[in-house]
Amino acid sequence: MTEKATAAPSVFRNTAFLRLWTGTTASGLAMWALPFVLGLAVLERSITAVELGVVLATRTAGFVAAVPVAGVLADRHARRTVVLWSCLVAALVTPVIALGMGRSLLLMAVAAAVVGAGQGACRPAFQALVAEVVPEGQRQQANAATTLAIRVTTLVAPSLTALAALITNAQVLLAVTAALWLCAALVPPRGQGKPEQSEARAGFVADFLAGVHEVRRHPWLPAGLGALTVMIAFGYSATAVLLPVVSRDRYDTEAVLAGATTAYTVGALIGAAVIGRWRPRNAGWVALTGLGLYGLIPLGLLLPVHAVVLIAVYVVAGIGIELFNVPWFTAIQREVEPGKLARVSSLDFLLSYGLAPLGLALIAPAIDAFGSGVVLGACALICFAAPAAAALVRSSRGFTRSS
Repeated sequence: MTEKATAAPSVFRNTAFLRLWTGTTASGLAMWALPFVLGLAVLERSITAVELGVVLATRTAGFVAAVPVAGVLADRHARRTVVLWSCLVAALVTPVIALGMGRSLLLMAVAAAVVGAGQGACRPAFQALVAEVVPEGQRQQANAATTLAIRVTTLVAPSLTALAALITNAQVLLAVTAALWLCAALVPPRGQGKPEQSEARAGFVADFLAGVHEVRRHPWLPAGLGALTVMIAFGYSATAVLLPVVSRDRYDTEAVLAGATTAYTVGALIGAAVIGRWRPRNAGWVALTGLGLYGLIPLGLLLPVHAVVLIAVYVVAGIGIELFNVPWFTAIQREVEPGKLARVSSLDFLLSYGLAPLGLALIAPAIDAFGSGVVLGACALICFAAPAAAALVRSSRGFTRSS
């Protein structure tokens, strides 16, 4: 396998992308900050832990419900318009969550569901806008820059929230997240693409199924999406549940939990920086190998390794996930028919991340029934096997129909 570094100029010289990157980063910061702000509200006794769980669950429900609808809308209408209205909705409704604190759980839950819908609605449109404002040769760099911003956000959002909590309260911080959503709504540029006009508009279901057909038209796409979905449902879910337990019972310290979580994000930052400039010849195989590296995490949690080794495993897995994510998004933007790009992106988000709560719901009963060792072993095997199976699909070699 050969590789080369790109000589393309910095994507940040593209003003349109810089605006899009700023809006995407603002939306990501608002999304990641909300759970921590609500956690602060629990500490302030403005809401209870049960109310926190309900609000976060309804936000997730709104997100999942909105993603497929948004995919169709973003292909029917200008992607910039979908970004504008979805982020405006999130900006306007976020303060309602603050209004419901200590007064009405129902009001908070409904508002959180609407905010979640706004979050879900902007994701496919943002993804499709990258293909409209960035030339094909710079898209991998653009996707890497975006994922770098998202990963940095996951690092700084808790710290910024904690620091802000020293001088203000949760209600004010919710107003700040609303301002971030307003930035996400107003800053991104107009895209170059135009929605297809048709005298006889197909129904919503027909449009959605056309997106499904577009996925099936590229064999590498359902193969890779299946591998990603399985990895998140089994790998992410098992490690999210069992890392705190292993940190407590094996290492007798919460530092391993914090260290491993941080190490994964640091690894992802490294991976995004590397793949932003690296162009492997067999990009699909490299991406699927990176995805398979996540199987090292349940294996590390299963085996009695030193804490340093476990944290190193998290770094490696973090590198691997971005070696997958960036080429994956770039390939979708390159290979998928432009008029169906938002629908395909929505299916990607819906299946890969929308089903994650189901995996979380099933892991705990599985641990009770079979034990954590069996569950971790099975999850490691699945995380290794799913990308390997996807790699057997011929077009997965380069994430192209001709590979």
